[in-house]
Amino acid sequence: MFMWWLSPAVRKGQKPPWMVPDGLWERIEPLLPVVPRRADHPGRRRLDDRKVLCGVLFVLYTGIPWEFLPQELGFGSGMTCWRRLRDWHEAGVWQQLHELLLAELNAAGALDWSKAVIDSSHVRALKGGPKRARARSTAPSRARSTT
Repeated sequence: MFMWWLSPAVRKGQKPPWMVPDGLWERIEPLLPVVPRRADHPGRRRLDDRKVLCGVLFVLYTGIPWEFLPQELGFGSGMTCWRRLRDWHEAGVWQQLHELLLAELNAAGALDWSKAVIDSSHVRALKGGPKRARARSTAPSRARSTT
C-alpha cells in the first residue's frame, strides 16, 4: 500500500496538490450539478463540493484506497468522495471542464495543434472505419502444389 506521507514532499509555503486553487474552482463550480435539498426529509446537509473534490484529489494523488481517506482532513468519507466523483462523471462535468480549459488555452494561443494526437479512445471510428480491401489471412495453410 502506498502511504501518502511518503509521496513527494510539499515545499514550505506551497499548497498541497490536492487543494483546489481558487481560479480552477471558479471554472469547476458552475459545471457541478445542483442537488436540491428535500423539504420533507432534509436529512444531513451535503458536504461542500470543494471539500469533496479535494478529497477525491487526495485519494488520486496518494493512491490510498477510498475507504482509508482520513476523516480528520475534513474531506468527508471515502465513500462520499467516490459517490460524488461518480455522479460528476455521469453528469459530464469532466468532459465539460476539459473542453472549457482547451478553449481557454486555444484562445490564449497556448496550444500547439501541430503536435496534437487523436486516438480511438477520444474519437470513435463509426462501423470500424473504412475498409479498402479484405485483409490477407495470416493463418498457416498448406503450400501450393508445384506439380
